[in-house]
Order: sequence, then C-alpha cells, then structure tokens
Amino acid sequence: MEDRFNTRDPQSNINQLIVSTPFFAGLPEAVIERATVHIVSRSHPSNQVILLENDWGTSVYFILDGWVKIRTYNLDGKEVTLNILGKGELFGEMAAIEETPRSTDVITLAPTLIGNMPAQDFVQLIHTEPLAGIRLAQLMARRLRQVNRRLRLRESDSTSRVADILLFLAEGQGKIMSTGGTEIPNLPHRELSSLSGLARETVTRVLSKLEKKGTIHRERDVLCIPDLHALERLLV
Repeated sequence: MEDRFNTRDPQSNINQLIVSTPFFAGLPEAVIERATVHIVSRSHPSNQVILLENDWGTSVYFILDGWVKIRTYNLDGKEVTLNILGKGELFGEMAAIEETPRSTDVITLAPTLIGNMPAQDFVQLIHTEPLAGIRLAQLMARRLRQVNRRLRLRESDSTSRVADILLFLAEGQGKIMSTGGTEIPNLPHRELSSLSGLARETVTRVLSKLEKKGTIHRERDVLCIPDLHALERLLV
C-alpha cells in the first residue's frame, strides 16, 4: 500500500495534529509549546515494526493518523495482540517513565503518521504540569479497565467475546457516523482472533452471524455498528 503521508508537511500542520490529541486537551498553550518543541514526525508504511520488545524507551509516540497494534508472545511462541491504537492515542509512555526496556512490539496496521517526543521531555511535562499527570492517569485507568473487562469475558461464549472486541475498538477509536452509528476499522480477522483469544475461523463465523442479523455492516476498510447498545446486549 502506498504511503499516503508526506513527511514534508508544514510543521504547523504537524503541531496542530499533536495539540489536538486528547492528552494535551486543556493544557496551557505555553506548556504545550515547550513540551512539543522537539517532537519529530515520521510516516511509516503498513506492517512496519516501529518498536521491538527490549528496546530502550528513548521516546514517547503520538499517533497522528493510522493504526498500530501492540504485540507480544505467549510461552508457546504464539503472537498475542494486546491492544489496537489509532489516531490521538499514545504509546511508549511506560518505558519512558520507568526508564526500562520496552515490554512489547509495536507494528503499524496501516500507513501511519507518528510524532516522536523525547522521553525526557515527556517525563519533564508529567513532573511539572499536574493536568498532564491526570491525563496520563486517566489513560492508564482506561486501559486497565479494558483489560479487566476482556479477562472477565474469557470464559464467555464466542459471540460475547467478539462483540466485546468490537466495543473495545469503538470505545478507543470509533467515529460517529451521520446516521448515528459508529464506524471502526475493518481489521483483518487474524487481529480480532488474537485480541479475543478465539480461532480465526470462529471470529469469521461470528462476524458473519452478526452481519446477517444487521448488528454490524462491513465494507472494505470499515466496519459499521448501527447501534452500540444492541451489541452490548450480546455480552453475557
């Protein structure tokens, strides 16, 4: 797939994308200017490894467009997708704060534009700006809540587990449609399989069943959820 981003975009446009991320919402303009002065933007093609497990945390990364997956491996060597992150999200903050190597891999799922902030700038921002610390705490709490919910559903039926993954993606990166529904990326079934812990064939079967019932609509690049509450009612 051709990279649709131009790394020569005016810096002012890149700054606008960075400032528009939820992490910076409400921070004073002067604080944001100081924190982002050393951010460098880079575009990455689909399926490119951005970070590897055990890399040192020299940067924190803001997704300005595109999608990435956070990946690790279980004891049997099987790939496990821990999270899918999209525009407005950040990653790499734990290694920067703890000054430890990365614990996961990060790979692009689509052409992706990322702003790299030096770790020391991020840590300085957290230390000096209380609201930035609150934003980080809110981010960590939301991700922990999502993990807890997925763990509770591990013993549920396959329909509940696939529905939960779709709701998980809608919560993180869903876009409200003009019709009132919610639009999420139509990820490959192998990614949904890894997120849900189900076989890929099972995920395919459940998605087909949901589509026949009108609970979801799939197109090439997007999956539409007409009614989130209808999907939530499938959780048991």
